[in-house]
Amino acid sequence: MPQGTAHHEYHHRVHHLADGREAIFFADAGNLPPEAVHDRRPLDPRGEPGQLRYDRLTGDWVAVAAHRQSRTYLPPKEDCPLCPSVGGRLSEIPAEQFDVVVFENRFPSLGPLLGQIPQAASAAVPEAAVGRCEVLVFTPDHEGSFGSLDERRARTVVEAWAQRTEQLSAMEGVKQVFPFENRGQDIGVTLHHPHGQIYAYPYLTPTAQRMAERAQAHLAQTGRTLMGDILDFEQKNGSRMIDQGEHFSVFVPYAARWPLEAHLVPHRHVPDLAALSGAEKDELALMYRGLLRRFDALYETPTPYIAAWHQAPLVDGAREASRLHLQLTSPRRAADKLKYLAGSEAAMGAFINDVPAEQTAARLREVGR
Repeated sequence: MPQGTAHHEYHHRVHHLADGREAIFFADAGNLPPEAVHDRRPLDPRGEPGQLRYDRLTGDWVAVAAHRQSRTYLPPKEDCPLCPSVGGRLSEIPAEQFDVVVFENRFPSLGPLLGQIPQAASAAVPEAAVGRCEVLVFTPDHEGSFGSLDERRARTVVEAWAQRTEQLSAMEGVKQVFPFENRGQDIGVTLHHPHGQIYAYPYLTPTAQRMAERAQAHLAQTGRTLMGDILDFEQKNGSRMIDQGEHFSVFVPYAARWPLEAHLVPHRHVPDLAALSGAEKDELALMYRGLLRRFDALYETPTPYIAAWHQAPLVDGAREASRLHLQLTSPRRAADKLKYLAGSEAAMGAFINDVPAEQTAARLREVGR
């Protein structure tokens, strides 16, 4: 556990970029964020939101964000928009030094406006794609990943996730807050700089809807939480367990879909990152970082992954039944092979996994020794 951080106060400060977007600077324990920043770029005013179109066949919302076609794509280091602004080189972060920064995405799928949308809509008239999309930059260093952060910085990122979850959850029309990270070109990242994102949706995504419904049904039938029962099942079985701490456990789920998949679950029933205690955040920072290092230790080159933080939706009943958990997945099924979502998975949502969960868990335990 990081020494001296459990009761340390974490400071953040809100600034604004040249086009009016918010940029929130978070400081490591013992540091203070910059008091003043000045974005000298001549940016155009922010555009109107894109569209949300309702798919009557499935009941799902689909975001249409044509403006994202022009976003920055895998620039060289000297043009990275997530590096500090130094001298005449101006980036999305108007500061020469910082620890962790969260800012509103310049090319958002949702937002910048907030508002309510109906549960269903016409097939002819789209809704405005209200909501909010943020970028969370882990470090000023262009190289590396969350797994390579030191303990102090990893803890600051966890604090930023928790603070942003709390703030976004209180915004008008937001039904779900989703922090996530896409890591690696094989996943489809557009920027190499270590960073994640946070989406605040004005609707429940299909996955969140299904999980919330099952969690609520299980609670009503048994009086127990579904994720609590799953955690108990995995701990007693043991064959898929990877790591266990005082506050969190890591395991490969029994019905894993991906060749590399692991869940990080709190022992206490909490709906989201904002509800964690200081001691839980301390342990989470280390256990999450350790899990990412296990994924990278499997092969000689870094493992691409998607880190998805599932948080309880902001709807009646779901908060009591749904427990925070991380789902870490990678399509890497061998050193030089990837799993692609083809016919059965992409069209039917029926996954076929070539690697048994118990085998994956054994490999991840071994590399952590």
